[in-house]
Amino acid sequence: MKSFILLFCAFIIFYNTHAQSFNEQTETFRNNYIAEHLQDAHSPIKYQQVKDLAFFTANETYKIMADVDYITDTLGFEMLTHSGKKKKYKTYAKLMFTLNGERNTLYIYQSIKLMEQDEYKDYLFLPFNDTTNYTSTFGGGRYLDFKIADLQSNKLTIDFNKAYNPYCAYAGGFNCPIPPKENRLNIAIEAGEKLYLGEVATHK
Repeated sequence: MKSFILLFCAFIIFYNTHAQSFNEQTETFRNNYIAEHLQDAHSPIKYQQVKDLAFFTANETYKIMADVDYITDTLGFEMLTHSGKKKKYKTYAKLMFTLNGERNTLYIYQSIKLMEQDEYKDYLFLPFNDTTNYTSTFGGGRYLDFKIADLQSNKLTIDFNKAYNPYCAYAGGFNCPIPPKENRLNIAIEAGEKLYLGEVATHK
């Protein structure tokens, strides 16, 4: 009985340490995300707006492993943006995952323009909508970023706690891609960045 209690206590300590570690990692990511906003001259978020950024409580349930089905897209397509302009992308892969007992599918894309730049040629873009849009999250969807190297052995770890808003959530006039129809989830992703609490500005 005594050994069982010790084993149980060890499990609780391990679990709490692991949970704290994940929460700390998420907090570090968010702090870096805010710092990048403040360092970016084009960002509509300045120091005085930081207080209006909001996030869901870190939740490891929304960190999942997806199966990757690579797609050979030689033609590409035009993704509509909130400004009405279009940006050219290629579909890189189909992602299949289970979340809260439901099977879901998303597609990940590669910007044709960024492929021409050495710094961003391995950049992958995952825009998505879910049922929290217009209530607790930005109506125009949220984004996740990856690199080709993140896809290993036909698997990809997707951490929705890192989902962030496009600039259009804070100000008008930006060319923010609108998630394609195939990336509209019929579930609630209660993780990542929430609806901006400040006044939406006009971008000049």
